Amino acid sequence: MIIPIIASLVALGFVVFLSFDVIKQNQGSSRMIEISQAIQDGAKAFLKREYIYIGIFVLIISALMAAAPLFTDVELGWRTSVAFIAGAVASALAGYIGMSIATRANCRTTQGALTGGLQGALRVAVSGGAVMGMSVVGLSLLGLCIVYIVFDGDPVVINGYAMGASLVALFARSGGGIFTKGADMGADLVGKVEAGIPEDDPRNPAVIADNVGDNVGDVAGLGSDLLESYVESIIAALAIASLIGLSSDSLKMIPLYIASAGIIASIIGIIFVRITGRSNPQGSLMGGTYVSAILTAVATYVIVSKFGTDFTEDGHSYLAMGPFWATICGVVSGIIVGFFSEYYTSNKYKPVKKLAEESKSGPALTVTGGIAIGMASTAFPVLALAGAVMLSYHFAGIYGVAMAALGMLATTGMVVAVDSYGPIADNAGGIAEMAKLDPSVREITDNLDSVGNTTAAIGKGFAIGSAAFASLGLLAAFMKSAHVDVADIKDPRVLAGLLIGGMFPFLVSSMLFEAVSKAAFQMIEEVRRQFKEIPGLMEGKVLPDSAKCVDISTKGAIQGMLLPGSLAIVTPVLVGLLLGPDALAGLLVGALVTGVMLGIQMANSGGALDNAKKYIEEGNFGGKGSDTHKATVIGDTVGDPLKDTVGPSINILIKLMAVISLVLAPLFI
Repeated sequence: MIIPIIASLVALGFVVFLSFDVIKQNQGSSRMIEISQAIQDGAKAFLKREYIYIGIFVLIISALMAAAPLFTDVELGWRTSVAFIAGAVASALAGYIGMSIATRANCRTTQGALTGGLQGALRVAVSGGAVMGMSVVGLSLLGLCIVYIVFDGDPVVINGYAMGASLVALFARSGGGIFTKGADMGADLVGKVEAGIPEDDPRNPAVIADNVGDNVGDVAGLGSDLLESYVESIIAALAIASLIGLSSDSLKMIPLYIASAGIIASIIGIIFVRITGRSNPQGSLMGGTYVSAILTAVATYVIVSKFGTDFTEDGHSYLAMGPFWATICGVVSGIIVGFFSEYYTSNKYKPVKKLAEESKSGPALTVTGGIAIGMASTAFPVLALAGAVMLSYHFAGIYGVAMAALGMLATTGMVVAVDSYGPIADNAGGIAEMAKLDPSVREITDNLDSVGNTTAAIGKGFAIGSAAFASLGLLAAFMKSAHVDVADIKDPRVLAGLLIGGMFPFLVSSMLFEAVSKAAFQMIEEVRRQFKEIPGLMEGKVLPDSAKCVDISTKGAIQGMLLPGSLAIVTPVLVGLLLGPDALAGLLVGALVTGVMLGIQMANSGGALDNAKKYIEEGNFGGKGSDTHKATVIGDTVGDPLKDTVGPSINILIKLMAVISLVLAPLFI
């Protein structure tokens, strides 16, 4: 365990270096500092309230785990309870660290754009995002190593660690997504469409809440989301290795060694972006991502060559290099998913340009066109995932499928860094607008933000693709643990489970949409009220009451996340207890199939709608203030909850249900 511990400590050391590098940068004018401080305060206040509610869930569930041996024969107890809490703490802590630096990087990015142009802004934003990325991999891998050592690699206990991370991820992603999109929709619909004022105008009382939401949803929530994916991809491989009785300890260590290599490769990728980011930020960011992936692939070859051995799984023999080729399948499929996410969401390519042109005919065509793009975008990624599943299974059985998930997520540090930089750039643009800086500063930050939307879509593509692999691995581990040899669809219980599981992502999506709509409605009413009732606000003579809007988003997010989160926890338990493990296997398959499609479609529909708006704002088809622009603003408000609330929450949902099923499998036998 020395290698992964050293790698995780290197990641955390890089976090410290990057944090100091961000903090030492010039914060800009007193007005910029004031705005940044308001965003920091709002984000901290929300996370504090959110983590209190999540903590209650964690304590209740951990207490039930600890008490389980008193009432049942399941192998849980205090050890699993401690690991569960450790996973939850690691996830929450990574989110908090990333958010803390991101809210400090925003004004410094604005100042970087003012004094250093595109490269100055990119350097600060990427460093701020990289703090989130390296915190995720450093804390999660270190925590996993500690749990592994303390509890002698007990698979039940280690699964508890994954369950804790997964639980926090669902609440953090859904709660943060409800917060940010409720505020964003309110700010855009009243400010830009009704009042006709610019985006992030200081007269708009919802602007600060919108900027707070970028951090709690797209930085802290994203960090918890990808940490969970990363942890579960490693644990799925470890669990399968234990359950199928792989005789070689080295095969069990290979996933940890590959994760370690991915950390070093991600650090090199981040340094690559910091050095090369000049006139082409998207090329630099994508270049850093590919550099990390290639280095990880090379390191994986070396690791498997040294530690791999021939092995047998379910009577089938596999060669020592099988796990390497399975991992490469995951890397390649991840690149394919990322490419098509970029193609369907970037305004450099035909789909978004065509969507922007169609918006000349009004918002109805904008919305239908955006949804159509998202639906079309599922085809090639799903084919790539299906091919990778078959090939990875061919090379190394179900262990290979889990290794493919790890291959896709080994460079999580780099993927999260690229993804998290987007909200920082978005905040920087808002600060530039509210501080009334020269329009050239906003042009630079908007350029970075547009690239951020595309890289975020790529990150979401990686997340949902890895969710499919990790869920398959966890499903296989659950079936082994629950002694379910085959989930026969002729069995009415399995068929019932399939139908319930297929329905469940739609039900949760509906709840999340409703929560966003409710929060947005309250936000819209409050913004309208302030515009109407506060004398001198529209003239810019007085400042709005931003704290009231932050409070509305906070309450809406907390209330909206509790029910879907609770259902995700309770449903697999009830199905397992009432219908048995066969039905539960069906539930997990049904949720996986519909969840993957929904996740890809929503992420890419939202990304396309957002970048169609930005394409118009660059001066195409009438530019800002035109009827076409207003149509794309409305389209963007539809796309925002798709890509930032519902889509990301669904990929966590399918993994959370799978890991809960795995942890509680003995209870259902």
